Amino acid sequence: MPETLPRESGITPKDRPSREWSENRAGLKKRFLHVRSATETLAAPLSAEDQTVQSMPDASPTKWHRAHTSWFFETFLLQPHAPGYVVFNKAYNYLFNSYYEAVGARHPRPQRGMITRPSVAEIADYRAHVDEAMSRFIDECPADALPLIELGLNHEQQHQELLLTDIKHALSLNPTWPAYCLPEQNPAANDSAPKLRWLEISAGLYSIGHSGEGFSFDNEGPEHSVFLHDAKIANRPVSIGEYLDFIADGGYGRPDFWLSDGWDAVRRNGWEAPGYWQRDGAVWMTYTLHGRRPVREDEPVAHVSFYEAAAYAAWAGKRLPSEAEWEVSARAHAGGNGHTPALNPHPRHLEPGFSQDVWEWTGSGYLPYPGFRAAKGAVGEYNGKFMVNQMVLRGRSCATPPGHERLTYRNFFGPAARWQFSGFRLAEDI
Repeated sequence: MPETLPRESGITPKDRPSREWSENRAGLKKRFLHVRSATETLAAPLSAEDQTVQSMPDASPTKWHRAHTSWFFETFLLQPHAPGYVVFNKAYNYLFNSYYEAVGARHPRPQRGMITRPSVAEIADYRAHVDEAMSRFIDECPADALPLIELGLNHEQQHQELLLTDIKHALSLNPTWPAYCLPEQNPAANDSAPKLRWLEISAGLYSIGHSGEGFSFDNEGPEHSVFLHDAKIANRPVSIGEYLDFIADGGYGRPDFWLSDGWDAVRRNGWEAPGYWQRDGAVWMTYTLHGRRPVREDEPVAHVSFYEAAAYAAWAGKRLPSEAEWEVSARAHAGGNGHTPALNPHPRHLEPGFSQDVWEWTGSGYLPYPGFRAAKGAVGEYNGKFMVNQMVLRGRSCATPPGHERLTYRNFFGPAARWQFSGFRLAEDI
């Protein structure tokens, strides 16, 4: 998931369309309209001013997300494959291209918040124009276009999550801490997180990576074998209560726990707690999309960087799991997956299991799997060129759209990033 860096996580259509798309165009059209409508639902609580602001170079305005996801369908499907399609506005190819060099020049990323025009209303017209054309195109397109449509839908779902994390960062800079949505329905916290237990991984050869039917991003494959040593992995992510112990023990002031770059980031940025936390007397408060409130010890710690996750692990005498250890364990314990995945503006209380409400940092650098080949053409720019200076996160977050998660999903960000819903779980050698 980076569209900062590669939030779009490297997407490539499959060599052949899956059976369900080929046999049910009506179902595909229904899904297309559902995904497109979901983006508009997420944007609906936001004013025109909210939708235009860009709070930092890594984030994008809501208006830009809405336009860029439409540009994707227009650029990669309608223009090359829909006879007679009329481009909505030629200038949009420059304004709303993200990082596709093969497509042409693009507006500088850090300046997206300076684009006051087109207006929010004009972007709505653009989306309606693309939706109408795509609806006709789905009725008539050849079968080999169906995987690219599926790609566009998954691309838009990634931007739905980014829309929420980006507007959270923007609203958090307002000293009145405005809420994006209504207060939580069940604000009472549990006394504590469930007991931490250790799940064993026996030494041996395992297969990881995506295989078989169904959509996946190209960085999830090919399936390949890895050898793992005897190890243990936690049955849940680290809780806020546990992380508070790290803070209380001076964790942010003890360089012996930190990687060199991480310690530099602590001093340079003045970090003393996870992102969105502020101290109010003796109480730690946090900004959420529901508004500001005290932190809750039974929730997973979120908005921490890889550096903070690694420092906590060193303080606890443990380490972060590799992405292979995470995937192997998640497959073995998939029946205890905690919450039923659903989009939510804030992580819910912890339960044992994998694929919970925070992306989980691993100790693995973001590199190609053996046999990885980038796709030909512009869509091949999604992944391969970002495979350096990033760390892999696994699972999903509270803001991940339902159905968009897989056990093979490889999210990735730079090690200092923490505006995403990012947490971690621990591992150790046996």
